[in-house]
Amino acid sequence: MKERLEAIQKEALEKIQNAKTMETLNEIKVEYLGKKGELTQVLKGMKDVAAEDRPKVGQMVNETRTAIEESLEREMNLLAKAKQEEKLAKEVIDVTLPGTKINTGHKHPNQIALEDLERVFIGMGYEIVEGPEVEYDKYNFELLNIPANHPAKDEQDTFYINKEILLRTQTSPVQARVMETGKMPIRMLAPGRVFRSDEVDATHSPSFHQVEGLVVDKNITFSDLKGTLAQFATEFFGPETKVKFRPHHFPFTEPSAEMDITCFKCGGKGCRMCKGSGWIEILGCGMVHPKVLKACGIDPEEYSGFAFGIGLERVTLLKYEIDDMRLLYENDTRFLKQF
Repeated sequence: MKERLEAIQKEALEKIQNAKTMETLNEIKVEYLGKKGELTQVLKGMKDVAAEDRPKVGQMVNETRTAIEESLEREMNLLAKAKQEEKLAKEVIDVTLPGTKINTGHKHPNQIALEDLERVFIGMGYEIVEGPEVEYDKYNFELLNIPANHPAKDEQDTFYINKEILLRTQTSPVQARVMETGKMPIRMLAPGRVFRSDEVDATHSPSFHQVEGLVVDKNITFSDLKGTLAQFATEFFGPETKVKFRPHHFPFTEPSAEMDITCFKCGGKGCRMCKGSGWIEILGCGMVHPKVLKACGIDPEEYSGFAFGIGLERVTLLKYEIDDMRLLYENDTRFLKQF
């Protein structure tokens, strides 16, 4: 048994010394130390060794295993080191070469304007609420006093998934959903993407963004609406900004109005931006129609409210004096880097 173990050790060490690759060393390891290796076969033959000789044979097997393992580890380390040195010699790095510049992105002008706008209303106690872009006709039209065959529905003809489901034409459905919960008072702002079948031009797109606000509480009046929007205009467009309200019609508000602001370019004197009028139309607003309150489960005899809708792209174009809405979506980095 001793002679056999010495022969195994000698043979294994010679093969290890002559090995040139890591794969060869792994094969030697399996050949001598694996489950079917030479030393394993010796251990299986221990049953034929006399009981008094087994401790000595076991010690000799362990010594042989240790010698082979140490030799394998030593050669593996030498081969790994040689391979690393060869790789370093081939992959020389010139540290004097200029590095690759990583371009960091920044916020889109729409996002900058939205955050500025949200900051104004959050400062007045409003909550930011979001809702689904794929909406039910019930929330997008019916609860907002726009039943089937209503003329206003033709103006907002949109993209239908089926008869009852569509891509929302405004963020007002979010307001209807919040009113439906019945939790009072309500002071909310609903920003988001909306969809209408508009032709693409300098001021229109089939997909754009709206920011709609809603307040519902006891004793809310049109004066509250005017004061709120006047505060928004001065904080968003500048302290010298004045507002003007013109009568209008929206199905979901009564009375309704459109709000103009003094042109921030000329201060109201008249220029190219305001087309010589001194005023720029900025948003639509009004007192929430009693039918809308009632449809959403709110008693119009006890509660009243106001709502307004701001086109995000519109205020972004005005704020940054951009004359074509398409520039916001063409992903031209030369344009976007200006912001």
